[in-house]
Order: sequence, then C-alpha cells, then structure tokens
Amino acid sequence: MTDDRVPYLARLPEAASAALISAGSELRYPARTVLLMKGEPSSHVLLVLEGWLKVTDGSPGGHEALLALRGPGDIIGESAALEDTTRSASVTTLEPVRAVVISSDRFKAFLDAHPIAARQLMAVLTDRMRAGDRKRLELAACSVKERLARLLLELAQYHGAPVPEGVLVRVPLTQQELAGAVGASRESVTRLLGELRERGYVTTRRQALVVVKPEMLRRIGGSA
Repeated sequence: MTDDRVPYLARLPEAASAALISAGSELRYPARTVLLMKGEPSSHVLLVLEGWLKVTDGSPGGHEALLALRGPGDIIGESAALEDTTRSASVTTLEPVRAVVISSDRFKAFLDAHPIAARQLMAVLTDRMRAGDRKRLELAACSVKERLARLLLELAQYHGAPVPEGVLVRVPLTQQELAGAVGASRESVTRLLGELRERGYVTTRRQALVVVKPEMLRRIGGSA
C-alpha cells in the first residue's frame, strides 16, 4: 500500500522523473547542515538523490520535535513553494547529501507540464498528513517505552541493513533525535535504550544502532 514512505520520485514515470531532475541544479551538502530554516522565505524545493535528512520543529522550551525523515527520491519544501509562504519546519542533513535544487517557478512549471506529477504530489501530501495523524494518535495512546519500541522497529524495517547481529539502522540518529521522534526527554530515551541493551534486544554505539531481537520490540510495542 502506498504511504508516506514511498518517495515522490519513485511514483513518477521515467520521463517525468528525468524532467524533474533536469529542472534544477545538483548540489552536495555535508552532514549536519541546515538546508531549510523554519520561518524563512521560500524560493526553491529540494529533490533528494542521496543521503538522509531530518525535518524538525522547535518549541519555546527548546525541545526539538523530529517530525519526519526524508531520503533518496523525496521532495522537500514543496508546500511553501506552491503556496509562496514561509517554511513551516527546518530541514537538516544527517549525513552527506546530494540533492537537486529547483526554483519555485520551475517546479510549478514542471507540474503544469506533467499532470500526473501534480496528482502524485497531492498523493504524497495526503500520505504525509495521514502519517502525521497516526503519529499524534500514537503520542496520545502509547507510553514512551511503547513509542520507542515502535520507532526502532520502523527504522529497522524501512531504513535497515542486515548485519551478523541483526538489522543495522542506516540513518545516523542521535539519542536526542530519537527522543524528539517519540516526544520524550533525552534522559528517558537513554534509560530505556540502556534497558533494551541490557536485555540484548538492541546494541548501540556512536550514532549507530542494531536491532537484535525485533520480536521482543514487537511485544513491547503492542500492535506495532
């Protein structure tokens, strides 16, 4: 079933994909670079070719909520570009990223020339809204431990690579970023990760995590 994890580029016919890539200029960005800042004017969209980024929003108390991960094939900044509004969230690279930068005007012209691409963009936006609704429901209905277990399972399923110990999460997230993804404090997530590590369910090292026993995380996460 198509959902927000299916990137925009993968939904397009080959000719439309090529036209979109050729509409902009390819740039490379180092890890931990802020590419879009919440509140700034919008002038372009980003089409990710390689690497992973995080979409975040901050609160007055300094907490950074991790709203989504974006990777190869994803379009970023499309809503602000289409509506000529300011950015609604910040986007930061998690690792070296290669992306195509497309001006708002050229992106709009591309959509006008490729109706199927416009329809698929609406599908992407709808899927992202549904994913946001699911996350808000999960935040309200599940404990921090349950949310963390579900997050680790999701990361392993959609961003994992098999290794001898289990499944390596390929997206380099810090414990602070994991906390922001589950709506908890860093201290709580650090403590829970320690428990999971002691039980042998996961192993951790600097910005690397391996899910060793996904079946136990499923038991903790309930119906995840």
